[in-house]
Amino acid sequence: MEDHTATGIRARPAPVLREYVDSYVGFDLRGFPTGVHCGPPGRALTAVISLSEPLEVAAGVDDGSPVTRFGSVAGGLMARSVAIHHDGRQQGVRIALTPLGARAVYGMPSAELAHRLVPLDALLGALAAELGDRLRSATTWAARFAALDALLLRAVQRGRGAHGDRVRGVRPEVAEAWRRLVAARGRVQVGAVAAELGWSRRYLAERFRGEVGMSPKTFARVLRFEHAHALATAQDPPPWTEVATVAGYADQAHLVRDWREFTGRSPTAWRDGEVLLAAG
Repeated sequence: MEDHTATGIRARPAPVLREYVDSYVGFDLRGFPTGVHCGPPGRALTAVISLSEPLEVAAGVDDGSPVTRFGSVAGGLMARSVAIHHDGRQQGVRIALTPLGARAVYGMPSAELAHRLVPLDALLGALAAELGDRLRSATTWAARFAALDALLLRAVQRGRGAHGDRVRGVRPEVAEAWRRLVAARGRVQVGAVAAELGWSRRYLAERFRGEVGMSPKTFARVLRFEHAHALATAQDPPPWTEVATVAGYADQAHLVRDWREFTGRSPTAWRDGEVLLAAG
């Protein structure tokens, strides 16, 4: 492999935004082989703003999903990986929103974006173009993160001014169920969560799906996969059998089935084909 460089800078948003925005990641990857990066599903709604060439993204891996070019793209919660086609170089900023953040920042429940990729300007209007310009003109990651804070806070305040508090539409029981599932990394019985909230499992499933865009059971599976993916992408990853055990799978075969469903590839094929793994 030719020489490559990888920069990844993670930051927390301003405290006032943390209920809505989980994290920012600035990335600058150069010199990698051309390939397709699997953007895995997880707990967050992701928005990516390119600082170089437009992103070429498909809503599924190796499944015939069309590839679309985006200067900036936003997605809802996914039950499969997105395919990011690249020529060995990527530079941009990734924003991770909580489901509550979809209402606060975009003005809609995250369910309306589930399993979809849309241009960021379709959600933020002119604010998306301003955000892209500010990020590209900044010369440091700190300045870029400060610009994100300022403009996302403006989006939240704009929603409050025009429509009252957008976030009031979220049932507190749904928000609490989401928090409990995330805290347990999906290793919790949905029926037990429903009982603790005073709801039936069916009622929780209906309300959760209506807000988030997937059932609590599917979201728990995504969280378990997210944990396994984090283990597998560590600098010194453990064997697959250990990944399966630590992440809460019944056995390695169970992990393989979920890995195929969520990435379109077996764990071995994924690792062999994921050229950006060396980026950490």
